[in-house]
Amino acid sequence: MSGFADVETTWASRLGSLRNVVRQSLVRTQIHEHLEGVETVLDVGCGQGTQAIELAARGLEVTGVDPSVDLLALAEHAAEVRAVDVSMLRGTIDDLDDLLPGRTFDLVCAHGLLMYLPDPERAVRQLAQRVAPGGVVSFTVRNGEALAYRPAVRGDWEAALRAFGADTYTNELGVRAAAHRLEEALAWCRGVGCEVEAWYGVRVFTDGVDPDTRPDDRTLAACLKAEEEAGRRDPYRRLASQLHIIARARGSHAAA
Repeated sequence: MSGFADVETTWASRLGSLRNVVRQSLVRTQIHEHLEGVETVLDVGCGQGTQAIELAARGLEVTGVDPSVDLLALAEHAAEVRAVDVSMLRGTIDDLDDLLPGRTFDLVCAHGLLMYLPDPERAVRQLAQRVAPGGVVSFTVRNGEALAYRPAVRGDWEAALRAFGADTYTNELGVRAAAHRLEEALAWCRGVGCEVEAWYGVRVFTDGVDPDTRPDDRTLAACLKAEEEAGRRDPYRRLASQLHIIARARGSHAAA
């Protein structure tokens, strides 16, 4: 897959877009339903720190890891504005042993990361190795069963036809990335001894809007509520742009 570093500036310029606001809001809402017993958090590929900061604002001890100096700077500034403490470390998922030797966490997150990695199944193993007994791993993947949906709702029928059966895609930033099906992601969890607690869809109705579209304050609350409901139930969640998997490690640290 192509690297993400070359498009960081464009990514940062779209942080306030409707699509990003919806995605971040849904991931936050979905993960907050699984925080019982969680005190420590590791956010791998934390980027600008949206989720890390929200979790820290709930009183959790949060560590964020990302390879980008610029995105970490944005995260640190946002944490200062929110007056929360987040430990930010520069590195990749492959650096975790060096950055955090022997440490485990009650919650380990990787949102918007696995689609850019050459071996996402290995990445899930790396995440699971950082989860304390009974802790939670939370990750997202690009939904391989819905790649035709976005171009189709935009009327790009040729692109929609090409997307059927594909396992890669070019995202809105022009980066080539991987897509995976729900059954694959669930199998990764089982393979590392984690029991899937829930899975959600992330961004159904707004996936086809222009990436530069900004939220309408008059309708945003209703939009988020509709997306939240769609992300919880079939058949809508199966059309989501991303799938959000929540799995729990064996053990008794947290309540089932």
